[in-house]
Amino acid sequence: MIKFDIITIFPEIFNSYFNESIIKRAQKNKLIKINIHNLRGFTTDKHKTVDDRPYSGGPGMIFKVEPIYKAVKKIRKAKAKKTKIILFSAKGKKFDQKIAHRFSKLNQLILICGRYEGVDERVAKYIADEEISIGDYVLTGGELPAMILVDSVSRLIPSVIKKQSLNEESFAKIKNLKLKIKNSFLEYPQYTRPEIFSPKKGTNWKVPEILLSGDHKKIEQWRKKHQS
Repeated sequence: MIKFDIITIFPEIFNSYFNESIIKRAQKNKLIKINIHNLRGFTTDKHKTVDDRPYSGGPGMIFKVEPIYKAVKKIRKAKAKKTKIILFSAKGKKFDQKIAHRFSKLNQLILICGRYEGVDERVAKYIADEEISIGDYVLTGGELPAMILVDSVSRLIPSVIKKQSLNEESFAKIKNLKLKIKNSFLEYPQYTRPEIFSPKKGTNWKVPEILLSGDHKKIEQWRKKHQS
């Protein structure tokens, strides 16, 4: 059985899709398990704040690293040998059937759904194992990609659907499929408060100094250099 743990600020979004058809039967038959975790439950302030303004300016708000770190720390099972933490991102690796097959061999997948203008880059750098994109377009959040990944991976779990159906599907017959699409709309890494996050003693995850300098010309050069 594979366990999907989804971190989101909109937990109700998943109810309808995961309670119908094949995914519903797979859960009922204990072939997969899906848990939805509200990120706001891992905050410490009375307003349950999950986001803040980006350092060095820019539009919108950025998901903070602290609540995501706390959520993953609690959700991840220490005894689960085959666990992957996935952050959905437009600059991530393109999700395909090959990745779905690889993920289907795991025991646990922790899926982080971003929102707003993005997620503090320290989540991708220090917490997530992989960044995944479902296509060359921009969505309002990671909830739809999470549903797509769960659906795609679940179908590959033994007994979820008939083996014959899997063997006859078109993607099972396609090899070395390569798509070269220029991701010209992708953005640079972004950071928000705190300036230094220390999840444990001796560990300091810092915001790049250039973003705190106030030197707009150098910040612009840094952004262009690090744009995906």
